[in-house]
Amino acid sequence: MTAKHLRSLFIEFFVKKGHTVIPSASLIPENDPTVLFTTAGMHPLVPYLMGQPHPAGKRLCNVQKCVRTGDIDDVGDKSHLTFFEMMGNWSLGDYFKEEMIPWSWEFLTSPDWLGLDPDTLAFSVFEGDEHAPRDEESYNLWIKAGAKPEQIFYLPKENNWWGPAGLTGPCGPDTEMFIVRDQEPCGPDCSPACDCGRYLEIWNDVFMQYNKLADGTYEPLQHANVDTGMGLERTVLVLTGKDSVYETDLFSGIIKKIEELSGKTYAGADEDTLRAFRVVADHMRTATFILGDPRGVSPSNVDQGYVLRRLIRRAVRYGRQLGLGDDFTAEIAIVIIDQYQDVYPELKAKRSFVLEQLLLEEKRFARTISQGMREFDKMLSHMKEGMDSFKAMRDKLQDTVFSTDMLKRMQEAQQVMSNVGSTLEPVPELASFAKEVQKLKEAFKTIEDFRGVLEEHLSGLRTIPGRDAFKLYDTYGFPVEITMELAEEHGLKVDQGAFEQRFREHQKASQAGAQQRFKGGLADDSEQTTKLHTATHLLQAALRQVLGDEVEQRGSNITAERLRFDFTFGRKVTKEELDQVEAIVNQAIKDDLPITYEEMTAEEAKNSGAIGLFGDRYGEMVRVYSAGDFSKEICGGPHVNSTGELGSFKIQKEGSSSAGVRRIRAVVGQ
Repeated sequence: MTAKHLRSLFIEFFVKKGHTVIPSASLIPENDPTVLFTTAGMHPLVPYLMGQPHPAGKRLCNVQKCVRTGDIDDVGDKSHLTFFEMMGNWSLGDYFKEEMIPWSWEFLTSPDWLGLDPDTLAFSVFEGDEHAPRDEESYNLWIKAGAKPEQIFYLPKENNWWGPAGLTGPCGPDTEMFIVRDQEPCGPDCSPACDCGRYLEIWNDVFMQYNKLADGTYEPLQHANVDTGMGLERTVLVLTGKDSVYETDLFSGIIKKIEELSGKTYAGADEDTLRAFRVVADHMRTATFILGDPRGVSPSNVDQGYVLRRLIRRAVRYGRQLGLGDDFTAEIAIVIIDQYQDVYPELKAKRSFVLEQLLLEEKRFARTISQGMREFDKMLSHMKEGMDSFKAMRDKLQDTVFSTDMLKRMQEAQQVMSNVGSTLEPVPELASFAKEVQKLKEAFKTIEDFRGVLEEHLSGLRTIPGRDAFKLYDTYGFPVEITMELAEEHGLKVDQGAFEQRFREHQKASQAGAQQRFKGGLADDSEQTTKLHTATHLLQAALRQVLGDEVEQRGSNITAERLRFDFTFGRKVTKEELDQVEAIVNQAIKDDLPITYEEMTAEEAKNSGAIGLFGDRYGEMVRVYSAGDFSKEICGGPHVNSTGELGSFKIQKEGSSSAGVRRIRAVVGQ
């Protein structure tokens, strides 16, 4: 069965069940800063699953474009993908389990639809816990549909429960459907909960029938919903019996084009070559869809643009391993657009943009990669010199003082001295020799400990510091994944934690603006910008009062007219919350609080409760500015003498800046 046929069958089936077909939503979520991409079919429908009426009605179905990059390092095996299509159907307060489970059985097993052998299927249902009962209804419905008891598994909440999205809200049990592969069970308790690979999930029906309350208990929802998802790529793999998703018709044209451009053959290739083929095919498909999306983005160093850049540049690197020449990304994208444009016409509409952006990004990378590789090789050379020196020292010690034979002979000599001393008259010279042997043993113990220190230091020398990995990223455009892969090829690793810390600082600095960062003071210290600078401190303190301590500054920008403040928060701030924040700041202004500062160490500042980004960002001594007892923050200044000088404070706008980051614009004295 082809992917085109499967899409058509799924939609046809649910249209016959009274569903309305809705188009795939954008890959770039609207009004949701918590995620970079649409990751599931239900994602764009959350407001309607929460109760908002959908204009198309209560029964919906579609095939949704999705991107997930959390497993990007696993791409290259037989199954992992960064782009996939999710077939789904939804009931918004209409039908429920008694309709959905028989429909699922029908679509999977009827010769008119997928025609799978019922004996090759397995199902899981929720086993129940102290908060929600065992889902016997789903179990009985599967039995009634035609499943055998031994095909159905009761599993815990971690396997068969969805939601809520937050601490409270709609949630419920799900029932999952699996293909049982032709392999022996991993043991007597083998089930779909195992990781042995015998059970391959192909469909999931979520039944949102409860509302979770703040005390952890559940109450029935007035209008229960159904949300299902069936992965197109995985289902095609099952139906065709192929060994890998890359052997299905979804990738056959792309693989053929890579073969044509590289002169290499996919079938029968070694593992490294297969991995390169798959990475190029997957990443180019995902990049083409991101660029071709109605809300598509361009490659950049932030948010969706950064993910896109990573994908393209990883594809280029693996393409070079295959011998692909210049501009190959655009040639592969043409194949992808031609393959999908009938299903997703936006690809055809944005064809020129997609090809133009791919060519530009490939050229950008080509211009910098040779410089970056030279920098990496230089870095590698320095590291190897250091490692060689330490290895030589270690080996010298091994040859001279760590001889097992020498230590053994010393111990034997000491034992002889002891034995002689116990059978003969004391011999002062022998007793003295025994003491010297003991001293030598203690000295060798010290040197042995030193060797351990050397080994530990050698391990450190095998790690590329985060600052060096960030330099490759910032100066030469190397995604850190490429640096990590290059390092691994040479038996090294990257200090990823330190890299991520520097990357976060880089993002903050970029958002603040090169000329207006609050690092050593304002670039413009005029009266109005100084007032606005003080206002940002009051704003952050008020936000933390209203929204909680999860609020952290992610960027600031001040002009003579207004302030802009970016902060971490996972949802839109309500009007009531904004009014409360504004009132708190204005009260602090009315109280005319004195602005003072103290100099102290960063550690003292942290212990005093001052707000700041602690780490290697600050020097040994810092300034801590306080507005009475209202606000305390590490800052370079300058500030007004007292809060009353601000006159008044007004929030003009609140909106999304990026995933998980909100932005406020405000003015003072107006």
